[in-house]
Amino acid sequence: MNNGSLRTRYLGSHFFLAIFALVMVFPLIWLFFASFKENNEIFGSLALLPKEIVWDSYIKGWKGSGQFTFGVFLFNTFKMVVPVVLFTLGSSVLVAYGFARFRFPLKGLLFAVMISTLMLPNAVIIIPRYILFNELGWLNSYLPFTVPALFACYPFFIFMLVQFFRGLPKELDESATIDGCNSFVVLTRILLPLCKPALFSAAIFQFIWTWNDFFNSLIYINSVKKYTLALGLRMSLDISSAAKWNEVMAMSIVAIVPCVLLFFFAQKYFVEGIATTGLKG
Repeated sequence: MNNGSLRTRYLGSHFFLAIFALVMVFPLIWLFFASFKENNEIFGSLALLPKEIVWDSYIKGWKGSGQFTFGVFLFNTFKMVVPVVLFTLGSSVLVAYGFARFRFPLKGLLFAVMISTLMLPNAVIIIPRYILFNELGWLNSYLPFTVPALFACYPFFIFMLVQFFRGLPKELDESATIDGCNSFVVLTRILLPLCKPALFSAAIFQFIWTWNDFFNSLIYINSVKKYTLALGLRMSLDISSAAKWNEVMAMSIVAIVPCVLLFFFAQKYFVEGIATTGLKG
């Protein structure tokens, strides 16, 4: 294949990717510009840019229509999401390390049971979980989110970390053990630094999933002062007869900013191979 053909294929692939990326990002672009439009223009025109820019949609949207501002909902969301992410990482790492590096009775059966819980849809377990948390008195708090994270109740992350641990050479453990390190030191000093791509991936997934979780927040949280952003956005549509959609869309932009920033700051770890990282480390 000559250079002209290669260049044509190169330009063609980039053109296709650019069009595909524009189609995928277009809803976000539309959402951003719609936050500066009036209600009648949002639903009455297909134009992307507003005819008359509404500047105060972010200010009014942040103040909200009730007793609590979106700052309260944003703070509540961080109070719920940050412990869930940290507890999920800590507990999942310990369980995955055990499955990947140690031999113990019924290991295969326990691993199969753990994987089988991955197949359970949320609709199947929501009622028994609600009854359990109600008996424990955890409703209308963030405990239904944080306590399960402490006990490694997210098998997807355990399975992902097990695969990363299995990709690391066991000679690293053996060398550290010869040098006098115990299992905990091997995990914290040797393996975890090599697992940064997996840890960042798990943290980003858990952060975005918990941040955007509407259904479970609606089930377990009752009082408005503990509402998260997802519930706050929904409430802004309920408390007034005519929803101000530009304010709702403005606050939707504010709600997705932390997820977008987190992704761009940690995106390099998504593409970094764990085996290569281990050899370089």
